[in-house]
Amino acid sequence: MVPRGEEKSRRVSGWIGATVVVLALVSALLTFLVLSGATPVAPVHEVVVGVFVLNALLIVALMVIVAFEAAVLMRARKAGAAAAGLHVRIVGLFSIVAALPAVLVAVIATVTIERGLEPWFSDRMRDAIFKSVEVADAYAAGQCRSLGREIRILADDLTRAKPTFNVDRKWFENFLTARATALGVPVAAIMDAPDKVVVRANIDVLRDAPKPDQAAFDDARASPEPICVIPRTGRIFGALMKLPAYDNGFLHIAREVDPLAVEFPAIARGAAVEYLSIDARRRGVQIAFASMYGLIALILLLSAIWLGLSFANRLVAPIRRMIHATDQVSSGNFYVQVPIKRSEGDLAHLGETFNKMTAELRRQRDSLVTASEVIDKRRRFTETVLSGVSSGVLSLDGDGYVTTINRSAESLLGTGGRLLGKPIGEIAPEVTEFVVEALHGRQRQSAGQVTISRGGQDRMVNIRAAREGEGIGAGLVVTLDDITDLVSAQRTAAWADVARRIAHEIKNPLTPIQLSAERIKRRFGRVITEGKDVFDQCTDTIVRQVEDIRRMVDEFSSFARMPKPSLAREDIVETVRQIVFLWRVGNPETAIEEDLPADPALARFDRRLISQALTNVIKNATEAIQAVPVEERGGTGRIDVSLERREDGRIVIDIVDNGKGLPADQRLKLLEPYMTTREGGTGLGLAIVGKILEDHGGGIELLDRPDGGRGARIRLWFPETGPEQEHTSGDKTPEPDAGPLKHDSRNGIRL
Repeated sequence: MVPRGEEKSRRVSGWIGATVVVLALVSALLTFLVLSGATPVAPVHEVVVGVFVLNALLIVALMVIVAFEAAVLMRARKAGAAAAGLHVRIVGLFSIVAALPAVLVAVIATVTIERGLEPWFSDRMRDAIFKSVEVADAYAAGQCRSLGREIRILADDLTRAKPTFNVDRKWFENFLTARATALGVPVAAIMDAPDKVVVRANIDVLRDAPKPDQAAFDDARASPEPICVIPRTGRIFGALMKLPAYDNGFLHIAREVDPLAVEFPAIARGAAVEYLSIDARRRGVQIAFASMYGLIALILLLSAIWLGLSFANRLVAPIRRMIHATDQVSSGNFYVQVPIKRSEGDLAHLGETFNKMTAELRRQRDSLVTASEVIDKRRRFTETVLSGVSSGVLSLDGDGYVTTINRSAESLLGTGGRLLGKPIGEIAPEVTEFVVEALHGRQRQSAGQVTISRGGQDRMVNIRAAREGEGIGAGLVVTLDDITDLVSAQRTAAWADVARRIAHEIKNPLTPIQLSAERIKRRFGRVITEGKDVFDQCTDTIVRQVEDIRRMVDEFSSFARMPKPSLAREDIVETVRQIVFLWRVGNPETAIEEDLPADPALARFDRRLISQALTNVIKNATEAIQAVPVEERGGTGRIDVSLERREDGRIVIDIVDNGKGLPADQRLKLLEPYMTTREGGTGLGLAIVGKILEDHGGGIELLDRPDGGRGARIRLWFPETGPEQEHTSGDKTPEPDAGPLKHDSRNGIRL
């Protein structure tokens, strides 16, 4: 917005500019009128110079004002002021519109003057003017020659009649009159001086004709020939000639001629002189008129530029305010208002409309902000709820693309990449059937159980897919509940109860059976002579099988009544090293290598139970290696034991072998009691290991070899702080930290 002081300064400069423009235009008009002779003031040199100086001063003042306005305009353009480009274009347009006609008129006027004066100063016109002078002079000379001839004739007659002049003056006068009349000369006289007439012809015509002056008498006295007397006024030509016979008297004759004979030579000479004068001043006149046109054109141009600047200022000012207000609105300020000036006409109406628009936008923005805050609160509440639950939650659009997913679902379905915006059939093909049924079936929801395999692990998942609404484009909400641990715990509890009952029912008769077999052997062993070997073999088999059954019952009892771990702060590295050493000594045919940290790793665990779990896993590894035929091993058996302390506070032990490996299907069932792939196995070893680690707040993972070769990788892990903190957190298996929901609005390939 324009500051108040700057606006006042512009108003003052506007008044000054308007005054100077008006004065300049008036001065240009007066200059034209003076030079064209339309005023009483004569266009003399002093007046023309004064007018030009006045115009020059006004032009300088206009240039200063225009330069000031142009500097302000350029400064605003460089500063990036709003509508500066429009301002420059308007001023440029006004300047061009004003300059072209003015320059065009000046050029045309100059050319017109040049072409108009050219014929008047051509060689033909010059010859005509000077020829007219010569004609006038020739006419006068002809009249003089005629009078000279006649005065000679009359002088000769009078010289011959000289005797009569002295005798009979009357007769002489009549003779003079007769000869003058015969010659057609109305004035004829013999004179001694300008004012002394000796005798004259008695003719009534031109009796008051002017007499020659003394200069004419002097010229005639000095000249042997008659002289022509041309009057300065009037139309009477005369001739004067010395008459020696009459005592140096003079004969004067005169007659009236055409007025042009007297006037035209003077007029012709005056015209010639004036023509020469104008011809000498022609270039100056052309320059003067060109200067006049140039000054007027410059005044008009500068005035038009100033008017363009003034008009542009008045036009651009409201536009600039509008642009400034629009910039404010674009930056989020809906409280801006455009100042309204009624004198601005339609632009003022535009400003009023803009103010109404911003008020309406402000009202709508406030409503949207309020609604957005409510929606945001609800969203945060929903995200908090969903991020805090252990179940995985996904939302799909009508085409089956993932639009929202929580961290539990990411952990369960994670494929190592971004899941948002992908089709559910790509990231979880196991649930496609339920999604299609919920989207396109009659029922709005679908439920069931599937097994999801990720990273070599099988997870049992409860799926519930519910459609959000009816109609085309309705989305879907999918809930995934990982029930693997629950099912495993239920099965373990069931098998523990079965084992407890079997152990109780079987263990009771074992002792009597064993004692009876031993007693029979002692009592009847010495008596029986025939078939003694068979008798001893049968009794030994009964005793041996009873011992096997007792051992199996003891394992059942151990599985059913696993002791609670006695936690103590021990060095897990040393514990693992001792177990590896014992198995390395006991199995020299198998290479058992260790990759353990050099420094102790203290953790809270039950040394005996962890040793038992590790022993069971290494034992299974050695048996898996022995189950591979020698010709297929490709070398000696190898078991690698490594330990790692993770940043999340877990102790992770990996046992990798090159044995026969783990089955690809239903791998999790190996952790269930009495599930074994080895002939003669009880199926309780891995179940006991899983129970031990579960009691420590950890778990067991059945994986493939990391290098993709034959064999298996068994991972045991538990928190180094013990199970208490795990129990207080409510989770027995490590899960990613809950976080905010992720959303995506992508549409693309169908499911």
